Amino acid sequence: MSYTTADLSRLYAFYNKQLLQDTVPFWFPRSFDVEHGGFLLMRDADGSLIDDDKAVWIQGRATWLLATLYNTVEQKREWLEGAKLGYDFLNRHCFDSDGQMYFHVTRDGQPIRKRRYFFSETFAVIAFAAYAKASGSSEAADKARKIFGDCIAYATGEKALQPKYTTTRPSKGIGVPMIMINTAQQLRATIGDDRCDGWIAKWIAEIEQDFVKDDIQCVMEQVAPDGSIIDHIDGRTLNPGHAIEGAWFILEEARHRGNDPHLVALGCRMLDYMWERGWDKEHGGILYFRDVYGKPVQEYWQDMKFWWPQNETIIATLLAYLVTGNEKYARWHQQVHDYAYAHFWDKERGEWYGYLHRDGTVAQTAKGNLFKGPFHLPRQEWYCRQVLAQHLEMK
Repeated sequence: MSYTTADLSRLYAFYNKQLLQDTVPFWFPRSFDVEHGGFLLMRDADGSLIDDDKAVWIQGRATWLLATLYNTVEQKREWLEGAKLGYDFLNRHCFDSDGQMYFHVTRDGQPIRKRRYFFSETFAVIAFAAYAKASGSSEAADKARKIFGDCIAYATGEKALQPKYTTTRPSKGIGVPMIMINTAQQLRATIGDDRCDGWIAKWIAEIEQDFVKDDIQCVMEQVAPDGSIIDHIDGRTLNPGHAIEGAWFILEEARHRGNDPHLVALGCRMLDYMWERGWDKEHGGILYFRDVYGKPVQEYWQDMKFWWPQNETIIATLLAYLVTGNEKYARWHQQVHDYAYAHFWDKERGEWYGYLHRDGTVAQTAKGNLFKGPFHLPRQEWYCRQVLAQHLEMK
């Protein structure tokens, strides 16, 4: 199958309506914490609050979303004021005295825990940069660029983080170059930074050299420092949705560079390999974990369907189709789109459930917790809306 211009127009209208009339209204303004700042995002299916703690990741992600909507969709005062709630809360409460950010704080910002990685910082970069563009704040822009520099230092080992493992079996994950690519892309798109292009190229090269295994048609989640496969249960575990997210980051970079053919081919190979390994041919949807050699996976949730891999696959398949015109990607996009909106979307109360059993039944009803909030779904709907609008204008 292929998508006609009318089909793409209908998809644009669908994603636009879902974003602005379903997903965003589920979260805002009800989640604005006008008393303490930031957002109250841990919510049940009906929007009721199940916990008033705050995940720093999601505070940054929500700030990014609101500022991005203001910058790219409509300059609504509510969105800018909401982004300021997040920006101020992150600044006041979410940095430890050593400069590292927390992962989990109380409603009023008292620290609960940090984690052994710097993803809170990457989300602060994109949040501060988007808010700087929306508000014109030079302070926010300076902070975004400063924290981006810290992230580079963490990523390269110049700044050390507390290790999670001993040195017995060293490894590295695809998560660091992946998240840094997208962080740099967002920084570049909002306020700009001369470091972005060069570092994006380095991180893409690392993924291609060390994580993409063309001989076995796979994208590894973890490898040894030299890129070799670690033949132990953790080293063999694949996360198809995560690799597919990385694929669309690379396809987006290809698009930024005038459909760079090398990057198009790399992103499409990553998508191809992990669709084959991740798509559930029996029930539909992207499975959570697989073993590179088809052995049993340790994590008990390995065959569940989480919300975010579906979001990333919707983006990746649509973008691959728009960039290449390959009908296979239109077919895959329709499959994952239809599955996700049939099973995850709560048509009565808005937004998506986060966790399904393999057969597509709802595992639990929360729509917001320490890991799920207004990011993967609204980003998917926003990104698809944007890329379709640009594509249709070019016709």
